[in-house]
Amino acid sequence: MNQYLQHPNFDPVLLHIWGPIAIRWYSLLYVGGFLVGRMILRHLARQERYKFTEEDVEQLIVWGLLGAVIGARVIYCFVYDPISLIQDPFYLFKVYQGGLSFHGGILGVMVAGYIFAKKRGIPWWNLADAMCLCATPGLGMGRIGNFINGELYGRVTDVPWGMVFRGGGPLPRHPSQLYELMLESVILGIVLWVLKDRIKTDGILSVIFAVGYTLARFIVEFFRQPDAHLGYLLLGLTMGQWLSIVMLVGTLVTGWYLLRQAKLAPVPTGKKRKKH
Repeated sequence: MNQYLQHPNFDPVLLHIWGPIAIRWYSLLYVGGFLVGRMILRHLARQERYKFTEEDVEQLIVWGLLGAVIGARVIYCFVYDPISLIQDPFYLFKVYQGGLSFHGGILGVMVAGYIFAKKRGIPWWNLADAMCLCATPGLGMGRIGNFINGELYGRVTDVPWGMVFRGGGPLPRHPSQLYELMLESVILGIVLWVLKDRIKTDGILSVIFAVGYTLARFIVEFFRQPDAHLGYLLLGLTMGQWLSIVMLVGTLVTGWYLLRQAKLAPVPTGKKRKKH
């Protein structure tokens, strides 16, 4: 009798519409993450510390959703699968075939948020801290989507909770999607909300989020099966780990700069605009 768990083999497609067009669980969860984020941002907009309004949130969500999809797809195509992009330039637009980078999604959201903040006259780091507070639920819903799809599973293991995934062969593997769910969403989310009112300098909460995410991702990559077309790279690390290292270095430099600026002069917070 097989002592290991079997993946439930969910159908990743909720509704087939026509040809390659279908409604997938992953897509619904992706959008659901932004809807939860909208609720959190509207709650934060009512607090004195945050310098944006509930009206800003409605437009920010649209900007963030577009930024996430574009960033996730661009980074995936150019970093994870450039060969397919060279062979077919339209591969960049074939999102329905799958292929999104979480690092790229985070970068895309931040770039979209930065542009939005500048256009609306909102202090960037003040808005970024709020965005990070609502990012962890979205990350968690994305990992649930990965688990439903039976993708991004872990390496072969003999632990009692090892799971046999479709497409992963007959051997049990780490359910690495659930590891990431716990670290990137649950634990990191709790840490951020505990520190939310204790940290007064804008931007530091964003730094903690980025450091927490990169460390969680770096650790879980030791249990996650590397991308088949990439395998292990320099020093036996995966692409996800190298992207995490780059992100971590950039984050630490940013954190040092923010702390230095906070010591030299008060950080301008701006004034909250009147609500219409």
